[in-house]
Formats: sequence, C-alpha cells, structure tokens
Amino acid sequence: MTDVKTRVSTTGAPAPAHTFSQGVRKGPIVQVSGQGPVDPISGEYLHAGDVAAQTLRTLENVKAIVEASGATFDDVVMLRVYLTTRDDFALMNEAYGEFVSAHTPSGVLPSRTTVFTGLPRAEMLVEIDGLAVV
Repeated sequence: MTDVKTRVSTTGAPAPAHTFSQGVRKGPIVQVSGQGPVDPISGEYLHAGDVAAQTLRTLENVKAIVEASGATFDDVVMLRVYLTTRDDFALMNEAYGEFVSAHTPSGVLPSRTTVFTGLPRAEMLVEIDGLAVV
C-alpha cells in the first residue's frame, strides 16, 4: 500500500453537493466527509422530522464510503455526530447504538464525539463523519 492520497467514491452514498470528496484515503487512513440523511440514488433528503431514521440513513451512507475505500465498518475508529438540538440526543443515540453494534463484529465500538450545532440544510437533523484505519 502506498501513501498516495486518493479520492474514495461510491454510488452507494450521495454524491458530494459541494467541492469535496465523499472520502479520502491515504495509506491506512480513511476520512469520510460529513454525511446526512440523503438517498444516494435520488439525492433527496429523507425522513423529515425523524432523527432516528435520519441517523440510520446517515450511517448507511458513512458505511458505504468506508467500504468503497477497501475498509469495513469494523475498521472505523471515530465517528463525529452533529445534531441540531439536544432534544434529539436520546433518539439518535438509540438508533446509533443499534447500527454501530450490529456492524462492529469485533465488539470494539468506535470512539464518538457529539456536537450540537446548525447544519447546512433545514431538513437535516443529523450529520455524521468518520475516520477508519485499515
């Protein structure tokens, strides 16, 4: 494996809406750009008002990019979750926990940071980015 920086791209996650890559791999490091609850085929934002469903769709997008890099979701070492309101934390956390546990067969769950902030689109209740090491 060389240390050349390469773009990670997949049709299994939404195309970037701006001037960035879905993910970048350099050597064993994979950085996934922030993903939202977007259908990769239609480009539509899904599950208006339902943070649990948005969390699951967002994590599916992160997983698709991680896998397109040659890694697995079990290689994820860090996830950062951005929420628009503290009121959604419990529902997000429950959906997040179910997804991450189901896709981490090693049982070593990724580290996580959760931040409450504004997001680029009003319909987005959650955004998640990730870091994997292959």
